[in-house]
Amino acid sequence: MGTARWFALGSLLALAGLLEGRLVGEEEAGFGECDKFFYAETPPAGLAADSHVKICQRFQGSERFATLYNTRDRIPVFSAFRSARPAPGSAEQRWLVEPQIDDPHSSLEEVMNEAEAITSVNNLGSKQALNTDYLDSVYQRGQLYPFTLSSDLQMATFTLTNSVPMTQSFQERWYMNLNSLVDQALIPHCGNGEDLYIITGAVPSGSKVKDKVTIPEFVWLAACCAAPGGGWAMGFVKHTGDSDIIEDVMVKDLEKLLPFNPQLFQNNCGGTEQDTEKMKKILEMVNQVQDEERMVQSQESSSPLPSTKSKRSALLPPETPEGSSSFLGKLIGFIATPFIMFFQLIYYLVVEILKNTVYFLWFVTKQVVDGIESCLYSLGSAIISYFLAIGEELVSIPWKVLKVLVKVIRAILRILCCLLKTVCRVLSIPLRVLMDIATFPVYTVGAFPVVCKDIAMGIGGTIALLFETAFGTMGGLFQVVFSVFKRIGYKVTFDNSGEL
Repeated sequence: MGTARWFALGSLLALAGLLEGRLVGEEEAGFGECDKFFYAETPPAGLAADSHVKICQRFQGSERFATLYNTRDRIPVFSAFRSARPAPGSAEQRWLVEPQIDDPHSSLEEVMNEAEAITSVNNLGSKQALNTDYLDSVYQRGQLYPFTLSSDLQMATFTLTNSVPMTQSFQERWYMNLNSLVDQALIPHCGNGEDLYIITGAVPSGSKVKDKVTIPEFVWLAACCAAPGGGWAMGFVKHTGDSDIIEDVMVKDLEKLLPFNPQLFQNNCGGTEQDTEKMKKILEMVNQVQDEERMVQSQESSSPLPSTKSKRSALLPPETPEGSSSFLGKLIGFIATPFIMFFQLIYYLVVEILKNTVYFLWFVTKQVVDGIESCLYSLGSAIISYFLAIGEELVSIPWKVLKVLVKVIRAILRILCCLLKTVCRVLSIPLRVLMDIATFPVYTVGAFPVVCKDIAMGIGGTIALLFETAFGTMGGLFQVVFSVFKRIGYKVTFDNSGEL
C-alpha cells in the first residue's frame, strides 16, 4: 500500500464484524501473518506467476487461512489452512469479493458484498469472479476450504477467492470426501489435529463459465502431519467427472500432476522421518471412504447424498411437498392466488424499498465518512508538512553555524598565512640593507648643513663669477676703445707734425 492513507486505513480497520482479505505484496516472500498455515511457515515453492495474487484471508481481525488466487482464470490456485474438526450447525451464505484484486490502489482492505463494491471499486470483476458469473449456469460456487471444516467462524470461507465452479453433485461429493477424510483418516492419525497442515487446490481446464471463470479439471488435497516422532504426508486427487472417485497419491506424485511442478511442503514434510505405519492405517481409512463413495454412486436415487443433505438443508430453503388437492381446495387456491401474489408483490416492494433505503443511507454515510477522512487526511498532511519544515530548519541551524565557523577559521588562517609570509620576506632582506635603512635618517640630518653650505657657496660663487664676468667684459671694452682712440690720436699727431 505504499503511500497509504493512514487515516482511512485506521477507520477501515475499526469496522468490526466484516470479513477481511488482505493482499500480500509481491515484495514479501510469503503470505505475511498467514505463513503459519504452512508447514515450517514456508508456502509452496515454484508457483510464482504474474497472474497469481497472494491473499491472507482474515475475519474480525484474525487470520483464518491463506489463498493463492489466479486472476487470469479467476479461480484460486490453492487454499491453505490448519485442520479443525467439522463444526455442527449451518453457515450463512454471504458471498464476498476482494476489492484490491481489481483495484490495487483501493484503500479498502476488507472483503465486501458485490453490491457494495460496485460503487466503490474500480474495474470490479476484471480479475476476479463475481456472483453474477454463476447465475443461469449449472455450476455453483464450490469452496476449496469448505465451511464444514471451519470450526470457529464459518463465514470466513464464503469468499469468491476461495471458490471454483462445481456442479451440485460434484460439490456434494467433494464436501463428503473432505469431511470423511479429515474426520476419519487424517485427524485421528495426527494427534488432535494441531500439527496437521492441509492445502486444497484446483487445476484449470480449457472450459469456462460464461467465458470468464475457468472450470477446474480436477481438485486436489495435500496433507502434512508434523507431529513429533510420527509425521507423514499424503495427497488426494478428484477429477470433476460424475463417476470419478477420489484417489490417494503420494505428495511427490501429486506435485508432478500440478502445473509448474511445485514443492508443496518443505523437505517433503519431514522426508525420511515419516511414519509408514500411520500412512498404512490412513490408506485403510481412505479405502473405506472410497467404498462409501462407490456405494453412494451405485444408488439409482438422484436425491442429495446422505452425508451432504444436512449441510445443503442448512444453506437452501426447504422445499414444500406436494399433496393431493380437492376441487374445493383448487377453487380456494384459484381465488386466493391473486391475493397471495398481490401480498407477495407488496412484500417484495417493501423489501426492495427498505433495501434501497439502506443502500442509500449507507452510500450517504460512506460519502460523509469519506469526506471526513479526506479532511482529516488533508489536515494531517498539512500538520506533518509544517512540522517537517520546522524540523528541517532546526536541523539546518547547526549545519549553518558550522559553515560560519569554518569560514571564520579559514579567514584567520589566511591572515596568519599572510603574516608568516611578511615575516619570512622581512627575514630574507640582507642585514646591511636593514642597517642602511636604519641609519638613513641620521645621515640625512647630518648632511643637511653641509648641503646648505654647499648651496650657499655655489650661489656666492655664481654671483662672484657674474661680477667677474661683467667687470672683465667692461675692462675689455675699455681697452678696445682706448686702443682705437690711441691709434686714431697718434695718426693725427703724425700728420700734423709733417705739415709743420
